[in-house]
Amino acid sequence: MSTYNVTKLPIVLASASPRRLQLLEQIGIAPQTVIATDIDEAPVKQELPRVYVQRLANAKAVAAQQIEGTVPFILAADTIAAAGRRILNKTSERQVAKKHLNLLSGRRHRVYTSVILMNTQTGKISSRQVCSMVQFSRLSEKQLEHYLDSEEWKDKAGSYAIQGIAASFIQAVSGSYSNIVGLPLFETAQLLRGHGLIL
Repeated sequence: MSTYNVTKLPIVLASASPRRLQLLEQIGIAPQTVIATDIDEAPVKQELPRVYVQRLANAKAVAAQQIEGTVPFILAADTIAAAGRRILNKTSERQVAKKHLNLLSGRRHRVYTSVILMNTQTGKISSRQVCSMVQFSRLSEKQLEHYLDSEEWKDKAGSYAIQGIAASFIQAVSGSYSNIVGLPLFETAQLLRGHGLIL
């Protein structure tokens, strides 16, 4: 991806995701620093997906502030896939990924991202939450095993990457595409504009 005309902003990106860094670069933005936060990502019992994703984004922002409190702004985000009320979180286990993909096969699901922008000097927090709908085709056993063999699913919400091989399984998307990749760019830019960080 081209780094032409990328502006470095006085923000910490509280994310271990290389995809979020690439997405910011796509709209000409680079954070001053990146921090991979270590938070407990276990859902609370009966927690709704939209509540869960908001809680985790907030927790990442707070954790990043404790590590790096000198940069004026912290940008944090969390993305999940949800089948009904069921949260399909990231996994490194093949069997869990197979369960996720079998659940998504032939049906629609939602992808939620919550984005937080924290002003570390005033404590003010601005946030946006975005929901996109994804329609999966029905996967054959051969398609499923081939995809699992690729290991592209590792550390991906819902156990797939829309920007990769899994694009061949997706019939339709309703809403923000960049949200499904991991960061809704329009809403993120609106947060940054609201704080006078970009035009």
